[in-house]
Amino acid sequence: MKIYLPTPLRPYADKRSVVDAPGATIAEAMRSLTNQYPDLKGYIYSDDGNVRGFVNIYLNDEDVRYLPAKMNSPLHDSDTLTIMPSIAGGSNR
Repeated sequence: MKIYLPTPLRPYADKRSVVDAPGATIAEAMRSLTNQYPDLKGYIYSDDGNVRGFVNIYLNDEDVRYLPAKMNSPLHDSDTLTIMPSIAGGSNR
């Protein structure tokens, strides 16, 4: 399966925008990703092993946080994961 990485994380994955990472579930694919590119782990996961609050993971177009099985959701070969950092902004007016 393919995992798409945002620009800020690419330096920690040999500057790749897409990485192949096998796994039967989202958690397994993410573990495969961080095993291939260990420097990514600290940017995606907090010390307690949970995905950081400002990191969003999408299975195809669905936010993983809202899937019934969340990180344990099953994957198919045609699925994609996209990692997206949260973007904050607004006006100070």
